[in-house]
Amino acid sequence: MCTGLLSDHPRHDRLFVAAIIGVMVVVGSSDALAQRAGCSVTTYTDPPREVLRCADGLTITAESGRQYRLEDRNRDGTPEGAELTGRGLLIEVPRRLRSGFQVRTPHAIASVCGTVWAADVTPTRTSVFVREGIVQVARTDSPAAVTLRAGDGVDVDVSRGDLAVRRWSAERAALLLGRFGR
Repeated sequence: MCTGLLSDHPRHDRLFVAAIIGVMVVVGSSDALAQRAGCSVTTYTDPPREVLRCADGLTITAESGRQYRLEDRNRDGTPEGAELTGRGLLIEVPRRLRSGFQVRTPHAIASVCGTVWAADVTPTRTSVFVREGIVQVARTDSPAAVTLRAGDGVDVDVSRGDLAVRRWSAERAALLLGRFGR
């Protein structure tokens, strides 16, 4: 069982954690890490996206035009998280991995252990949707986190209100997942 997923954030020391993969800059910076980690990148055109597959089972699908940077905090050659500043990522973390995965955006921190989920970032909002498994989401500046389960989503905007977990409509989920060829 993953525990402490959000503990790398100074205000989340009593919640879940594992590994963190940051997504922020461009593909070039993730390519070197991907190669060291035994990962391969495949480019697809319909819809336009890149899929990073690592030997440990971690898969990251990045839609065209995304802005992200992979993070390897413990310098073992395997990405542990991503910092995402624009567009979307679909992350698949096998349940057998002891560590999870964390995506940081300007508005939120989403942490997971063994699941399939997507994060989408615009200048004013981060949306997180869970297809399988469980994901915890918190604002970057708050210790309060919500837990998403399969079919749930949350929109984290620039306001300071409470995060509201909602069951996403089939249409909204399909629109987001379709951007990743799902």
